[in-house]
Parts: sequence; C-alpha cells; structure tokens
Amino acid sequence: MISLAHSTRISSLPTSSAQNFPFQESYRTHHYHGPVSLPPSKKNRRNICKCSAADHSQSKPQQNRKTRQPAAEKEGVDPVGFLAKQGITHKVFAQFLRERHKALKDLKDEIFNRYLNLMELASGFEILGMHRNVQHRVDFMDWAPGARYCALVGDFNEWSPTENSAREGHFGHDDYGYWFIILEDKLQEGEEPDKLYFQQYNYVDDYDKGDSGVTIEEIFKKANDEYWEPGEDRFIKSRYEVASKLYEQIFGPNGPQTEDELEEIPDPETRYKAWKEQHKDDPPSNLPPCDVIDNGKEYDVFNIVDDPVWREKFRTKKPPIAYWLETRKGRKAWLKKYTPGIPHLSKYRVYFNTPTGPLERVPAWATYVVPDADGKQAFAVHWEPPPEKAYKWKHKHPIKPKSLRIYECHVGISGQEPIVASFSDFTKKVLPHVKEAGYNAIQLIGVLEHKDYFTVGYRVTNFYAVSSRYGTPDDFKRLVDEAHGLGLLVFLDIVHSYAAADEMVGLSLFDGSNDCYFHTGKRGHHKFWGTRMFKYGDHDVLHFLLSNLNWWVVEYQIDGFHFHSLSSMMYTHNGFASFTGDMEEYCNQYVDRDALLYLILANEILHALHPNIVTIAEDATLYPGLCEPTSQGGLGFDYFVNLSSSEMWLSFLENVPNHEWSMSKLVNTLVGEKNNPEKMLLYAENHNQSISGGRSFAEILFGSSNTEESLLRGCSLHKMIRLITFTIGGPAYLNFMGNEFGHTKRVEFPMSSNGFSYSLANRNWDLLENDGLHNRLFAFDKDMMKLDANERILLRGLRGLPNIHHVNDSTMVISYLRGPFLLVFNFHPKNSYERYSVGVEEAGEYQVVLNTDKKMYGGQGLIGHDQYVQRTISRRTDGVRFCLEVPLPSRTAQVRIIIRY
Repeated sequence: MISLAHSTRISSLPTSSAQNFPFQESYRTHHYHGPVSLPPSKKNRRNICKCSAADHSQSKPQQNRKTRQPAAEKEGVDPVGFLAKQGITHKVFAQFLRERHKALKDLKDEIFNRYLNLMELASGFEILGMHRNVQHRVDFMDWAPGARYCALVGDFNEWSPTENSAREGHFGHDDYGYWFIILEDKLQEGEEPDKLYFQQYNYVDDYDKGDSGVTIEEIFKKANDEYWEPGEDRFIKSRYEVASKLYEQIFGPNGPQTEDELEEIPDPETRYKAWKEQHKDDPPSNLPPCDVIDNGKEYDVFNIVDDPVWREKFRTKKPPIAYWLETRKGRKAWLKKYTPGIPHLSKYRVYFNTPTGPLERVPAWATYVVPDADGKQAFAVHWEPPPEKAYKWKHKHPIKPKSLRIYECHVGISGQEPIVASFSDFTKKVLPHVKEAGYNAIQLIGVLEHKDYFTVGYRVTNFYAVSSRYGTPDDFKRLVDEAHGLGLLVFLDIVHSYAAADEMVGLSLFDGSNDCYFHTGKRGHHKFWGTRMFKYGDHDVLHFLLSNLNWWVVEYQIDGFHFHSLSSMMYTHNGFASFTGDMEEYCNQYVDRDALLYLILANEILHALHPNIVTIAEDATLYPGLCEPTSQGGLGFDYFVNLSSSEMWLSFLENVPNHEWSMSKLVNTLVGEKNNPEKMLLYAENHNQSISGGRSFAEILFGSSNTEESLLRGCSLHKMIRLITFTIGGPAYLNFMGNEFGHTKRVEFPMSSNGFSYSLANRNWDLLENDGLHNRLFAFDKDMMKLDANERILLRGLRGLPNIHHVNDSTMVISYLRGPFLLVFNFHPKNSYERYSVGVEEAGEYQVVLNTDKKMYGGQGLIGHDQYVQRTISRRTDGVRFCLEVPLPSRTAQVRIIIRY
C-alpha cells in the first residue's frame, strides 16, 4: 500500500542524492487549491528522456544487477573542515564528525526513498491537518500509527464518532500510519448534485470561468475538437481498447482468463528484449518513435533515443488543463449549491480507537486550539474565514540587517493592566515603542499554543497553533505585518527540544502508544522538567518538526527562530551534567546524534528555502561548530547566545561588593567563546527571570534605593552594564521588554504559589509618563541603539570585533577600540581619574558621542563640554602607538570617536 501523504507527486527529480537535493523557490499555491505536483528542475527537464532500468524492473530481482554507486561528494564539503579553523586536533571528535556526516548522507538517502526532496519533507502542512479541497469538500489528515480506527468528532456532526471516519485497510489509512478523512460539503435544499463528478470551485473569487454559462458538454466537445489530432481520441471513445491490446501483447490472443491461470510475468527488461528480437526485421515506419539503447555502461543505465521531430512535437504538446479549468466555478456558485461540511469556527477533535480503548485528541497539525476550555477537554477550532474577512498581507519582509538589535517580548505580559494582553494590544502599543527605542527586530516567546500559562509558553502542546489566549491566527498575522511595516524583523522562540507531557491536548500518548512522537522509557522524559523528549531518528517526527519550522515562515512570514535549550535535546542527560571542556564530552555516549542530524537538516532546509532566514542557537554547552557551515562539519546556525553574561552580571550584583568586581572575569565572560565571536549574541538580562522567579537588575539596583547616592549608583551601573554588553561582543544584542527603562518589578506568572495573581505579570509602561529616572534610562538606551543604527558600531573593528587593549583590575578600568570608536569604562565605586591614559591606534582628536554621566541620562554631568574633545599624545600605551588622556569619573563610561586626524 502506498502512502496517502506522499503519493500525489510525480517527478523526474533524483531520489537518492546524499548532498545535491533540489528545492523549489515558489511552491505554494493559493489556499483554495489542493496539493500540486512539483515541476522538475531545468536540468531534469532537459534530461527527461533518460531513465534507469531499476525504475522499470521491480517485478523480478536481477541476479547480475550492478549495485548503484554512492552519490559523489559535493565539491567543498569537508565533514571536519571547521576543526582546523578553530585549532581543534581531537582525533576522537574528528572521527565522530566523520561518522555523523556519513549518518547524515544515509539519512538523506532514506528520506529520498520516500519524499521527493527535502522541501517536500518540510511541507507536510500542505496536506496534513484540515484543508479545503477544490472539489467542494474539506480533507483531513493526521498521523497516528498506533490507532485502529480514526474519525472526526465535533459540533458539526454532534460529536458522532461514526459519521466522518476512516478505517484501517481502506483508502483512509496507509502503511505509515496516516489517516485520511473527507468531509463533503452539504447540498443546499432543492439543489442537485454537480453533473461533473470532479467539479471544482474557486473559494476566493466570486466568479470563475465555469460561471460563463457554457455547458460541460460544450467544453468537452471543444477540447476534443481543438486539442486531439485525428485518431488520438479513439482511446477516449473506447476506454478499454488500450487495456485489451496491452493484454494481448503480453499474453497473446488466448491468454489466462483468471488469476489462477496467470503465470509469472517476465520483468520489463526481459519483455523488451523479446519484443526487440521479434521486431528486429521490421521497417522503421512500423516501429514506435522511441527506443531504448543499452550501451553496456556502468550503473545499468538505459538511454532513450527518439525521433527529434516527435520529441519536439511531444514537448510542445501541453496537457489539456486549460479546458478543465474552464469548468471551475466561483464562490457564489458554491455558496448557492452547498453549505460547508465543517463551518468556520467549528469545534472538533480527532477520535481514535486504540488497543487500549477509545480516546479523543486535539489533532497534531491543528492551527487554532483552545487548550483549556473552562476546565473541560481541549478542542481544535476550524479556521476558514471567508475571503472578505481573511487577513491580507500589506508589507514585505524587511531587509535582513548585518547587525541585530533584538527586543524580546512576551505578548501576555505586555499590557499595563494585570491581565493577559492580546495580539491586538501588543500591535497597537508595544510595536511603536520598539520602533521608537531603536531596535530592528522583536523576538516573541510563548506564541505557540500551551495549556499552562505559568510555563511562559515553554511547554508547548500544539506546535502549529498560535496561543488562542492572545487572539486569532489573523490577529497574529496583523502583528507580524505591522512589525514588518515598521521595519522590524520578527523572530520566534521555538521549542523543539521537548514538548508538554499533557495527554489531552498535547502529543503525549497521542495515538494511545508511548512511542508515537517521543522516546519510550526514561529517555522519553526530561530528567528534571517532566516534559517529553522527541524521537528525532523517526522520519515522521522529522517530517512534523521540519514542516513546523517551514509553516511559521510560510503562513506567518516569520523572519527567524531562536532555538530554545538545545542542550536538552543534544544530550541524553538533557545538559544537566558538569562540563569540564574536554572535547570527548561532545562525542561520548550521552550525545544524541539523531538530534544533531535534525538541527543540521533544519538549518540546511531553512536557509535553502528562505535565504534571508535567521537561526539563533541557545546552547549552554557551546557545542563545537554551532555556527559553522554544515558543509564544514558545523550545525549551520547564524548566531549563538552567550548565556554566561547574564549569570555573571546577576552574580556580581547580588553576591560581590562593587569594589571587588573583577574586570578580567567581566571581559572574559562577555567575550565568551573564542571561536566564532563574530556570531555571538549578547544580553545583560533576558526572559530567564520570568522562568526562574529571579529579580530584574533594576529591582536589585533600585528596589531598596532610599538615598540620592544609592539611586545614582543604581542608575550608573544600569547604564554601564548595558553599554559594555552592547558594544564588546559580536553583531547581535538582545534586551527583554521593559528592561531598557529599568522596569523595577520582577516578572511572576500566575500560579498556585502566588494565588494565581496577575499583579506581576504585566509591564508598567506608565513609568515613562513622568520625566524621571525611567525616562532618562530610556533616553540613554535610545541613544545607545543609535550608535549602531547610525554609526554601525557593532560591525566596527577587525572582523567586526573590538580590540580590547586595556583591562586593569586595580583601577577597575576597561578600554577597547571598535574601528574609529574608543570606549572607556570606570567601574570603580569611588576613584575618579582626571587624566586617565588609554591607548589608541590613530592620532587625532577624539570627541565624546555618548556619556553615561550626562544629566539627561540621570548622571551628574561631571565631564564639562570643554573636555568632550581630547587630542592624542605621541606616547606608546597599551601596546598601541598613541595615548589619549581622558577625564574618567567613578562609575561612568564614555564613547569617543575620532573626528580629526
């Protein structure tokens, strides 16, 4: 039995290349069309007359068949290429990379035996889930290999488990465990069924060609008269003639009449050679225009030779689709004749009969879900708004910037009031603030549907649905579209490292079995979080997850992904092990190779289908090669997150007296990973406080400030921490919503421990209404963002990185250069320096362009305007040729730029 999900596509594309796999750039039809066949590539169209004998000789094994040679290695591919670049000489790890590369090639070969290409592997959403078919019906498909019976139940059929079903062994179930159910539209009272069995409807436009009044008989007559040449339509008029002639050619005029009389049928190659021998003396005029030639070459390949005139005639002959489309009618004709079998906003679930008994589940590919319906069982909602109400995109994707200034947000807590905010509220109030603040991207957490609000959205239950607590799918589209209109990229915090363990709404025990999407036993559960761990080695799980990534880009125009908690998936100990830095820890028995292969495939597919996509890796273990190309043995991410920076700042603020802060530790932590520093994303604090229940930096710095001195200390450190974190690392920076203006309250989601209170699950935007401390901190953050927006400071320096040439633990001063910029920080709580010497590479005058001590930023204004411009001294300092003596008050920082040489 063939797969229902993948049997509709036929192409001459290669199906066994380990490296060269084709992608189609434009592959999605309008939403009222069904699945379509993908066209072959140009190369394959030119060679469409070449075929392999293996494709035509499946009926009988060949004893002397030559084995197919492995696909040639793609030029430039080196499975250990990045090791030399990073100076890694560990032989065991190098061998691990080679074995992983071979496993990747084998995996792709297995995939191509079942899927047309990797794009098809990542496009399951085109046929799985609920889709309107052009033939006045809705098709539903889901994967449940452990089920024996499948049906759709909902308010559209009074929750009947027998009315809309598919049974095992029938057309509705294939060998891979995919179930297929058709929901036919219902005839309006007094209407007759369509004369044409395969009548199509255009559900978007009011009218189509079939509404012109021309009858089906007239269209078919026109097709026969115009399309078919004389004699070509004889087989249409006598549909059994071809079958009877073929039968006679194979078995003769007195062939077997029953299956019992049927002898073994020779394979096509044997039949072809016998036919060739029989007709060797025939004149060319009696032979067909095509013939097969065996050149005796390797790989057992037969080339087809044909008559050039016939070939050109064959190529110019287009299929009669144009005539068929003339029968398609518009939306008004459909509404007049039918009512939807499952109306818009209908509630539904999928019903399974399993070895352990009947159960109902929310479909895995559902796109709109209500996970907790007033304490009752969750249900999916059919989302099919009429065309006049469906959201229409207005803006294109912004151009991908070379440096990222990311504003991290949670929609639910983005409102002023202590309630769950909506997509619409966020669009109206937060997006303009982000634009004003100077960021060029937003990163959304908690968007994917999750049952428990207190999990911040990290225990995902429904991977294809936006959270209904914030609004509808169209509300989220409007949010993304408006962000694009403001020039903001939109990233999603995606959680493919684990899933919620909830059975009634999530994927756990989805079909009654314990190994559908997840591992069985202990490996199928996270050691500390109680979540379920995906089975990345299963092709159908890969199909689900890779399609999920592509879905968010295609359906919601997402610009990138932040892959959450990769260490949970890359190691069977879920990352909860002490890492000493030994390379063997990255290739021992605790490494999940299947998870690594999934990440490689995810990056390859995303970047091939969507060249401007951005992928960010969050891995506490900093796995070697995170941001190296997959062709060189890496995992293919664009950026990685330095998770240590926030932990260091929190430790300094809570546990270390200010005068004991180590400048060396500070710099070493912020600079972080020596490999790929140009790919590093830094942040001072992000959403982790909302998960761990920790305090924000502003709460630590200002929470107990009752004197002017303590307020000044908090204000100074708040600005300095952000400035050095922003400028000392790679070309990417992240800030969590509200922290740019010193939001003093921590984030705490409603849960049993706080009486399910929403008092801390919001943002106090009213802090910006007064001309006080928070407005001044916000003014500083805006001007800090302008350093990159206007001056591209994050891209300055050698390879886009700073030259850190002065780190003094005794004076607590740090200085570094980024191109024409000089940045100097004095973290000492008491000592100020009138003329502090730092080195610079270029002689000239350096002017202050950003000063944390400026009064408009909440500082004291201790540096006079006459001191804003300083000229260099010809004295070697800090290993560079020239020296600059700058005024440096305590707990202040300044950014200078050379203005005259």
